[in-house]
Amino acid sequence: MNRELILRRRVKWLTWFFIFGLVISGITAIPLEWEMELLTKIFGIAHLTPEQAESGLARWLLIVRDALKDTNAAYPFIAYGFDWLAFGHIVIAVAFIGALRDPVRNIWLFEFGMIACAMIIPWAFIFGEVRGIPIPWRLIDCAFGIVGVFPLWLARKWTKEISLHG
Repeated sequence: MNRELILRRRVKWLTWFFIFGLVISGITAIPLEWEMELLTKIFGIAHLTPEQAESGLARWLLIVRDALKDTNAAYPFIAYGFDWLAFGHIVIAVAFIGALRDPVRNIWLFEFGMIACAMIIPWAFIFGEVRGIPIPWRLIDCAFGIVGVFPLWLARKWTKEISLHG
């Protein structure tokens, strides 16, 4: 098997991986109240109030769960913003189909994705501070950008190598 074919397969696999990550992170933005209820059950804290929590993480999970419940009960239209967040993730994922079809011609998608991943870090720290999000939670958000940049960087690197052979 020649080098170009191997690289094309790698690029395709990494692109699918990135698309899958975008779709999953988008879809999970929709059932947040259910997810938080499940998460508190998994942690064995569903029966507690935030004031009864013994750790900062448990307290934060309970606060978020209760806030989602209260907001959805009183103002269900607020969740529509999360629906649009999910939509945005899925639309970006669809754009990466261009990289699946022709990675050399659409190398800019990998560069766009890397820029977006880098932007996650200041975004999370600036708006996390404004919204009162605990630093550990912001670091989890930053991890999406840090993890996401690696497959994109490799795909871009290998796509450049393909373009040299082609």
